[in-house]
Amino acid sequence: MPFFSYKGRNNKGELVKGVLEGYDSSALARQLVGIGITPIEIIPGPAPRAENSPSSISLFEERINPMDVMMFSRQMYTLLKAGIPIMSALSGLLSSTKNKAFVKVIADIRSSLDSGRELSAALNQHPKLFNSFYISMIRVGETTGMLDRIFLRLFDHLEFEKFMRDQIKAALRYPSFVMMAMVVAVVVINIFVIPAFAKVFSNMGAELPLMTRVLLNFSNFMITSWPHLLVGFVGGAYLFRTYIASDKGKYQWDGFKLKTPIAGPIVHKATMARFARSFALSTKSGVPIMSALSLVAQTVDNDFIAQKVEQMRLGVERGESIYRTATNTGVFNPLVLQMISVGEESGSLDDLMEEIADMYQRDVEYEIKTLGAKIEPILIVFLGILVLILALGIFLPIWDLGKVSLHKS
Repeated sequence: MPFFSYKGRNNKGELVKGVLEGYDSSALARQLVGIGITPIEIIPGPAPRAENSPSSISLFEERINPMDVMMFSRQMYTLLKAGIPIMSALSGLLSSTKNKAFVKVIADIRSSLDSGRELSAALNQHPKLFNSFYISMIRVGETTGMLDRIFLRLFDHLEFEKFMRDQIKAALRYPSFVMMAMVVAVVVINIFVIPAFAKVFSNMGAELPLMTRVLLNFSNFMITSWPHLLVGFVGGAYLFRTYIASDKGKYQWDGFKLKTPIAGPIVHKATMARFARSFALSTKSGVPIMSALSLVAQTVDNDFIAQKVEQMRLGVERGESIYRTATNTGVFNPLVLQMISVGEESGSLDDLMEEIADMYQRDVEYEIKTLGAKIEPILIVFLGILVLILALGIFLPIWDLGKVSLHKS
């Protein structure tokens, strides 16, 4: 999503500046109003980058990972809840944080607060670490006076996000490894195994079966044209990465991932769990539903689902119920839709959204536990096909040669 630079005034009348992501300027304006900022100017702009952001950290310095941000959120909650002023809390974190790169970030945040900026504006100088959802939640905390509670909720949210990312990686790791192993096996067979048999076949002086000729020609093609194949593979990988980096390509690729067999349902359920958890966090923190949907669209990490969430927001804006807009997206199962309907009627949608997230989380855990059992039959079929091709193409001519020798003797 594009970035926009904005100027506005908060509830105290103070001028606020920053950069946030949004689908368009109208969506960003609604998001700002939802967190208590009256926009004055919104223009397209580049992603913010600070001197001490991770992009400018030396390659030899320690990297900042999501766990550092998680612990920062938890520690800030503990310190603020104990009644320690925010400047003193940051000073304490400076001395206790072991990651040198993150120490620089905390020092920069403290320096920004010293110069009169709000905490949300200071965090906004490090967009690679604190995304727009995180910053918007901090603004809500500043507006409502519940900053300590917001930090705790953000810690829980980041912990859940990490769990979901780890689950998705675990789900995709096994099939990816299997596919890579099969590709390596095919390459080794064609470069080392088949050429050895080709010398034997050349001395036979007999017409070889069709499958054998196909294997020999393919092996010869790989041996003689491997530089072209390598260039083609690297070029294809580069074009693919460029394609999925574009807005249209990422949307189509994210939609394709949800439709892939075996891994697709796991990715879908994990993404929906993140949506439900983020929505519950936003509404429980006092963010209006319209702004909450805009924020959640930025956290699901899947452009296809994000666009569906944006469709929900537009439907709610037209006066439709959340249940109706969720039904129209086609990404929720009937049980979840029923829970959304009950939550909307009873006024406890945020609680039911947390239950939905827990349900999807349990489904993801079960799917990953049974992933091996689902992949093994497919792996056996592919290996069977590979063995059959090798048997027909390599061992059948040798078998025929043996029978001819026995017949002559």
